[in-house]
Amino acid sequence: MRRGHRLGAAALAVTAMLAALAACGSGGSGNGGGGSQGKTKIVIGTFGEFGYEPLYAEYEKLHPDIDIVARVTKAEDHHKNLAAHLATNQGSADIEAIEEGWIGQFKAQPDKFVNLLDLGAGDLKSQWPEWKWQTSVSKDGKQIGLGTDVGGMAMCYRTDLFKKAGLPTDRDQVSALWNDWDSYIATGKKFAAAKVPGAAFFDGPTVMYRAILGQADVGLYDTSDNVVVESNPSVRGAFDKTIEAINAGLSAKIIAWSPDWNAGFQKGSFATIACPAWMLAQIQDLAKDSAGKWDVAKIPGGTGNWGGSFLTIPKQSKHQKEAFALAKWLTSPEQQAKVFRGAGLFPSTLTLYKDPVITDFKSPFFNNAPVGKIFSDSVATMKPQYLGPKAGDINTAIINGLTRVEQGKQSPDQAWQQAVSEIKQIV
Repeated sequence: MRRGHRLGAAALAVTAMLAALAACGSGGSGNGGGGSQGKTKIVIGTFGEFGYEPLYAEYEKLHPDIDIVARVTKAEDHHKNLAAHLATNQGSADIEAIEEGWIGQFKAQPDKFVNLLDLGAGDLKSQWPEWKWQTSVSKDGKQIGLGTDVGGMAMCYRTDLFKKAGLPTDRDQVSALWNDWDSYIATGKKFAAAKVPGAAFFDGPTVMYRAILGQADVGLYDTSDNVVVESNPSVRGAFDKTIEAINAGLSAKIIAWSPDWNAGFQKGSFATIACPAWMLAQIQDLAKDSAGKWDVAKIPGGTGNWGGSFLTIPKQSKHQKEAFALAKWLTSPEQQAKVFRGAGLFPSTLTLYKDPVITDFKSPFFNNAPVGKIFSDSVATMKPQYLGPKAGDINTAIINGLTRVEQGKQSPDQAWQQAVSEIKQIV
């Protein structure tokens, strides 16, 4: 599970009409390819909350001949469906978003996508950090995607629950509680000792594991696409540190992105959750009645990244030039700034990192936390981690192992060995 599991209300509002679109693909009939009243219809497939809905309306006003149709599904379903559409050469949208955990899988199939360099994307390269640009470049040098956001990393916490536990609530004082994950767990033990009714220290294993792993220089793969899960101590270290927190009784034992997890935000079932920038949108969506109770502190370890996506154009699209124009517009610095201020997704474009439109932005929902500065600092110091072809599926296998431990079904060693066995099958 990863940033792609952002399941805001939009993900739950997929209609039968959109399901029909998945069956028939981006093509259509009539003038311009099936849009209403002769307009060119551009189908865009995303997952969770991208914050694009206001932008779609703005773009359609600027381009009266374009009709944008959004197709929104859960992340794993989205990427599985895309793989199936590519395999059968039918059913894909004109623009398909791909999350960082899956980009390696799809850029290994560059012939299934439009090489955006052929449409002029090379002129846009300077917008992004070199690592972000290269993440969606195939081995043979084709650029299949334009970068949307990056995750960065912080720690979101409930000030009201911290107060009940006798812990400080000021974000600077909270940041000082944990300079590493050991001190985070130590703080959690103090929270647990206070026995705050109905509240655990953190939600469950998924988010903590991903946050810790995202801070490592090397993750699941080396740069030659070799899986290093067994040989890289950072992977087992992230697994073991999460187990340590579980064994200390700090977890609410809630599976991330489940209905219970959604309800947990509303009920205040956990006091902290590691927060890539896109998690802010999740919290605001799921805990609408908790405005002002949440705040944002630094992440243990000080930096890290989890998440970020790309907009790609499958070769199946019958409107490649129009799709590229829309993708280019959506990923421009101006639109990325709007998405951040509206939905909390942190930009991937370099010019914004020192722009007051970002750095001076404070979030009223999060107790006026200076989230623009917090995430700018996080992204500025992060070291990008190479992601191989099956990173998403590998992480899912490890997280499933953590869940089995938390549910008392296996010991940590048993869960790890099963995960390793499953990973060998995956790759």
